[in-house]
Amino acid sequence: MKKRFKLTDGLVLVLMLCLFVGFMLLPCLNTLTSIFNVKAADGTRDPLAVIRFFLAGNMKNYVFNSLKLAVCLVITVNIVGISIVLLTEYFDIKGAGLLRAGYLTTLIYSGVALVTGFLFLYDRDGILTTLLRNAFPNLDPSWFSGFPAVLFTMTFACTSNHMLFLRNAIRGIDYNTVEAARNLGAKPFKVLRTVVLPTLIPTLFSLTVMTFITGLCAMSAPTLIGYDAINPEIVRLAGSSAADESFPQARAALLSIILAFFTILLLTILTHYERKGHYLSVSKTKAKLVKQKIENPVANVLAHIYAYALWVVYMMPVVLIFIFSFQSYTAIKLKKIDFSNWTLINYFGTHDFEYTTPRGKVKQSVGAISGLFSNESALGGIKVSFILSVIAAALACVLVVLACNYIFKHRKTGTLVESLLLFPWLLPTILICYSYRIYFNSDKVWYTFGQNLYRGPNVWFLLILAYTVVKLPFAVRMIKASFYSIDSELEDAARNLGSGPLRTFLRVKLPIILPSVLAVFALCFNQLFSEYDMSATFHSSYATTYAMVIKSMTETDQRAYYNLNALGRQCASTVFIMCVSGLILYLVYGVGARDLGERLERRARREQRIARIKAKFAK
Repeated sequence: MKKRFKLTDGLVLVLMLCLFVGFMLLPCLNTLTSIFNVKAADGTRDPLAVIRFFLAGNMKNYVFNSLKLAVCLVITVNIVGISIVLLTEYFDIKGAGLLRAGYLTTLIYSGVALVTGFLFLYDRDGILTTLLRNAFPNLDPSWFSGFPAVLFTMTFACTSNHMLFLRNAIRGIDYNTVEAARNLGAKPFKVLRTVVLPTLIPTLFSLTVMTFITGLCAMSAPTLIGYDAINPEIVRLAGSSAADESFPQARAALLSIILAFFTILLLTILTHYERKGHYLSVSKTKAKLVKQKIENPVANVLAHIYAYALWVVYMMPVVLIFIFSFQSYTAIKLKKIDFSNWTLINYFGTHDFEYTTPRGKVKQSVGAISGLFSNESALGGIKVSFILSVIAAALACVLVVLACNYIFKHRKTGTLVESLLLFPWLLPTILICYSYRIYFNSDKVWYTFGQNLYRGPNVWFLLILAYTVVKLPFAVRMIKASFYSIDSELEDAARNLGSGPLRTFLRVKLPIILPSVLAVFALCFNQLFSEYDMSATFHSSYATTYAMVIKSMTETDQRAYYNLNALGRQCASTVFIMCVSGLILYLVYGVGARDLGERLERRARREQRIARIKAKFAK
């Protein structure tokens, strides 16, 4: 039966078109045209000035550095990512569950929190650097810096995608094919090379493209560690003026467009590759994969050593940051653990600090040592990030639910709506944010009612818009899949009983898709709460996010006798982010992933335990 086009459907279509044109297309087109609107010293327009500057100056070095990081990251991340998945899912390694938990720690802290965690260990005054300098006095304290440090940090930060997607692909392998190859006399590593890995090529190709884009658009690690990449340079140029250097805004726009070009090119290649299709012939009765034993004793020992060495690299920042978050200011400053003096000062309360001046006079700095939840700037950052993330995640879910409901009712125009919402996936996040910063930093945009969205408190609206738009493609992919589980006969039955479209949606459709919508909301909030890239682009005193506060903690810690406990609050902040992220992931993938039968079974076991306890006390 053909669906009738109603007024509410028309409103949804108009809303999506306005969202696309006003907050995706026009800002990005303005960025593109700004490259060619540069004026020379005599006031005449010189469309090719930025291009000549790019070819003659050092701007191309930033592009080269980002490309070098992306290429090297593809190699290192695939090596580490494939190996940790094989060690925990394919080979029979002792303690695989413990190893898996360590390798998955990058899911609960990422971005600026992860980078500051690695810096806490490897920076010039980091824990491991201090230990190494005590053992080797001639060691350069700045050994962990530049390209090698960024590559090392991002290698272990980006393997979370392998643990999520490649792990599922390996679990989906038909063990019958592996067993058949073993029966034909193939050695275990030959089976791995000729049978297992070829089935993983589509997943590996997708992960490779994702890793390349991540390295190309890197922001947190290059900024905090120090590396001349594209994204940090765009943010620097966006905050510069013509009085400081030549046409900085146009140069930032050009770098953003270059990033967009590479992103679109890679996504086009990925889409073309996926459409070609990849199929594997398997048996009709699929067998669960059985872990393979490494027969060679030397290879088995080496595999275990390699597995646990990687586990130490993953776990060391988490464990040490957790321990030091309960240490005193002096212990953190000296990077020495004092097990006899545990404290909560990094989380709660304030302490005064006494110091001796160069003239020998003892002074006291009141409240210089403060905890995370007793520090005004830290609490302000948590509040800002929490409010912005909740609003943006909820707004993205509401828009996508309306859009998906429209898509499934109107196939032809629904394809258009879906394409509009997936548009932000074609562009790097920095281009969208930079375009917003330039385009809406004006009172001449009529559909913002003459309001400058970048000025003063209005920057909140700009951040919410950017957060929402960037999360739309992810929300579309996840929520649209849940709409397939809605039986059309339920909607027909509700209509036959006299239920209107709105009531049918609220009483029939929404309860079915609600678990998926809540999961998408939780994951979007999780990613936005500690987000740094967009926050740095829109940096303002009116909206200092939690990630920006964490970044500034190591800088303020250097001030003499003021705000001394910034490093301790940084440890506490990382632990706080891990707790929040871990709780959300548990609710989504732990509790939320259980089906009805499993929930009823757990409920029955819980009731039995309670009954046994009551019976025991009754006796």
